[in-house]
Amino acid sequence: MSESLSHDTFSLLRKDFELPEVTTDFDEEKAISTLSKVIAYMLDREFERLLQICYRIDLGEEKLKKILHLSEPDQVAPDLARALWVRQKQKIEIRKRYSANE
Repeated sequence: MSESLSHDTFSLLRKDFELPEVTTDFDEEKAISTLSKVIAYMLDREFERLLQICYRIDLGEEKLKKILHLSEPDQVAPDLARALWVRQKQKIEIRKRYSANE
């Protein structure tokens, strides 16, 4: 994935999850790891807010239910972080595709 796309994806998620600024040694896996830690906290303490963010991002109810119910307990946060990352990345790619066609 291009570095610009990774940064754009992180920026979108940063707003919703109040993530720290991008560091110089930024990459997709580190971003997902950071997001995973925040999601793990939210699963325990801010579950309703987490659900609201997932719906606002348009993760998809079926995908969310599948992750919450079928992932191993220690994998829920990383699986959800990756799913949210992929969804936001898709949105950016679609926006770029349509803005290039105008």
